[in-house]
Amino acid sequence: MTDFIDPAFFERHQEALTRLRHELHRQPELGFQEHATAERIATELARLDLPFVAGIGGTGIVATVKGRRPDNGRRIGLRADMDALPIQELGEHDHASASPGVMHACGHDGHTTMLLGVAAYLAEHRDFAGTLHLIFQPAEEGLGGGRIMVEEGLFERFPMDAVYALHNWPALPAGRVAVRSGAIMAATDRLDITVRGKGGHGGVNPHLSTDPVRITGALIQALHSVVSRDADPLAPATLSLCGLQGGDLDGFAIIPDEVRISGTVRTLDTATQARIEQAVHRICDGVAAAHGGSIEVAYQRIFPATHNDAEAVRHVETTVTELLGEQALERDVKPSLGGEDFSFMLQQCPGAYFFLGSAEGDDTAPLHNARFDFNDNVIPIGCRLLAAIGLGALRKE
Repeated sequence: MTDFIDPAFFERHQEALTRLRHELHRQPELGFQEHATAERIATELARLDLPFVAGIGGTGIVATVKGRRPDNGRRIGLRADMDALPIQELGEHDHASASPGVMHACGHDGHTTMLLGVAAYLAEHRDFAGTLHLIFQPAEEGLGGGRIMVEEGLFERFPMDAVYALHNWPALPAGRVAVRSGAIMAATDRLDITVRGKGGHGGVNPHLSTDPVRITGALIQALHSVVSRDADPLAPATLSLCGLQGGDLDGFAIIPDEVRISGTVRTLDTATQARIEQAVHRICDGVAAAHGGSIEVAYQRIFPATHNDAEAVRHVETTVTELLGEQALERDVKPSLGGEDFSFMLQQCPGAYFFLGSAEGDDTAPLHNARFDFNDNVIPIGCRLLAAIGLGALRKE
């Protein structure tokens, strides 16, 4: 049962937590550059008299809270990410970003605030057995801060029986929680393709050139058929080419020597991931041979899929229904093809990643949008959930 959580604590502290969240939002920092953010977290943890270790994974911090009851040997982790995105904020609220070209467009300021709210609760409520580790992770946005923390000995230095994390989700109504066993977020792969030919004059003698723009046109069409013909239609996947650079728009009669393409592949299982990677290389080789040019492919697997442990998911579901009621829970939610480097932690330790709805109205801005702002109204809900999940997991046999 979750009756060991003081339901009024976070409501009493909501105003202070909201001020903290706005402070973090005004001072966003990109991945591995979260020095001021980490310093603010450290200041808050020191104020709460909670021991912590800084500098894990660059700017990462792990705080440790031990219960006052006789130790039962249980160790549970709760994780929040803290980096921002390279986006110029368009929001006009009072706490808008003061850093040009950088903003918290994914709600990591809210995640960090909620975990600090849990820290404040635990500082006053130590009547439990076991240990909770609060993980403040840098560089989630494509840079793999979670992987770096794992490589720097996160679970060797702070052993855990399970680890949990949430992400605010503006596609769900505020206060609703969604989770699933197995893959909930996709493996994230990056494509960097260089198409090389032979430049020349587009009007006088184009036949003497090997036109990389022409090759690129054929390649784009071919790659966009990979998911429909090389992947199992029952296995979710996507391949998107999102960046294109070649030639000069002012050089309208100049055939360039090369064109560069960037893109991403998202999959939920390793078999589909491998099939698509093989198909990309095969198609690039074939298109290059057919057109007399060359194509270089750099295929990088950035994040693995985020796989939830079934037992950990059941614990999240039970906690949600006890705290918020069955109507607040969406079981077996459809997985997202977004990426998440919490996946590296789940590869080393069982646990669960879940979505906390943050939408209020139909005009709620989506994640990674220049007008996005974290919904402060869900701060108490997220704090209660994280605290109850962590403390409840310590009680499990």
